[in-house]
Amino acid sequence: MAWRNTSTFAVLRETTLREQQVDLPVAVDRAAPTPLVVQVSDQLRAAMRDGALRAGERLPSSRSLAGLLGVSRTVVTEAYQQLYAEGWLDGKHGSGTYVADVHAVEGGAARPPEPDPESNPPPHAPDPGLIDLRPGRPWVTAYDTAAWRRAWRAAGDLPMSAWPDLYGDPPLREALADHLRRARAVPAGPNDVLITRGTGNGLDLLAATLLKPGDRVGVEEPGYRSARRIFASRGAEIVPCPVDGDGLIVDDLPDGLRMIYTTPAHQYPTGGRLPIPRRERLLAWARATGALVVEDDYDAEFRYDVAPLPALYGLGPENVVLLGTLSKSLSPDVGVGWLVAGRPLLDRIARTRKELADRTSGPVQRAVAILLDRGDLDRHLRRMRLEYARRREAVVAALGPWTKGDTAGLHVLAELPEHVVPEVVAGARERGVLVDTTIRHHHGPPRVHGLVVGYGSAALHDVRHGCGIVRTLLDHALQET
Repeated sequence: MAWRNTSTFAVLRETTLREQQVDLPVAVDRAAPTPLVVQVSDQLRAAMRDGALRAGERLPSSRSLAGLLGVSRTVVTEAYQQLYAEGWLDGKHGSGTYVADVHAVEGGAARPPEPDPESNPPPHAPDPGLIDLRPGRPWVTAYDTAAWRRAWRAAGDLPMSAWPDLYGDPPLREALADHLRRARAVPAGPNDVLITRGTGNGLDLLAATLLKPGDRVGVEEPGYRSARRIFASRGAEIVPCPVDGDGLIVDDLPDGLRMIYTTPAHQYPTGGRLPIPRRERLLAWARATGALVVEDDYDAEFRYDVAPLPALYGLGPENVVLLGTLSKSLSPDVGVGWLVAGRPLLDRIARTRKELADRTSGPVQRAVAILLDRGDLDRHLRRMRLEYARRREAVVAALGPWTKGDTAGLHVLAELPEHVVPEVVAGARERGVLVDTTIRHHHGPPRVHGLVVGYGSAALHDVRHGCGIVRTLLDHALQET
């Protein structure tokens, strides 16, 4: 039969492949020292890399493969989850598990991630094959796309609004208030929440509402460069406020600040977690001076081996504005964040928003509300905590003696002697590994020197390989000095 429509043939061929289930070249050895989960995932990964398993082919169910191998279903499920997180597998619960496009991970390198607009990416995306260990980029491949499609279809069935709510869609505000209460001990109701397009949008709305040209705004040093730029664009004078290993140094705050921007859950980029006594002193300072504390809770969902610390907002809501975003927990492409504050301030921000014709997409808000109501976002966060914990362990294992700030978030600081940093960065780039440094995170002369290593967007095997290269370069550079 001659096919005239090649695109139709391609679709039919893909459908046929997805309907076929293959016999897997997998065996386990209970006497071997390697854990069974690792045996299964390693053999499947090798089969996909070598072409024994091809893109689109369907794998047996976890129950079926567990029976064939004589292992528990948990072993197969964890192996599948690992490969899915690395991008080797595709498919969702209830619809089968399939081999993903092999070309996306061929040669052990993950598909280059999309740049995160909030993490100051380079003007051009990295070349294919590079391992990107820069901070600020989440792992978006592992999200349950079937859940997102269900939420989007359900949101599409809801009527459109002729006059969007300046505070945000009420169902989403209610769902987020409940989420923040459970996840961050934030005592906020729906009327305390305003929906934004992300942290940058929230910062700009705050600055446009509260700041006058020449107002002094404190920003952590080193700290989030985009925050400095946003405040400066509204005419503020940026005042660097030093940090140490625990975060913002509260006892040395300058006089005359109108507001101060801080990242207490996981200081960006050093990784410090602001201790409770220092949080209390910061709030006491805010009450005494009348300054507003702007708390960026950008990746507080991810913490490892430590108990959560309460959000600053929960300790002193009258002096704090809490900013959050789905950029790290879900994807920057969603474009949804939140601003939590007292109602009088939210009313002022809403008026500013009306003047600026600023709004967040209504259909996207409804879809996110559905994800929250159905528990899909919570399930995604639980999966990603486990996945990011594995990558974090790989980074610490490779760079252990120099790593700091590894108890939370999606990056660590490798504090190093100043003179070795350029050599390590250049050598890593030549070997296909991208890493960030602390230099661009300073407003003034650099106070902290080292590498900012992100593990959010690279697959686990790439994190291990990339950090191994960095460690080799680092050992060589230190031996020469």
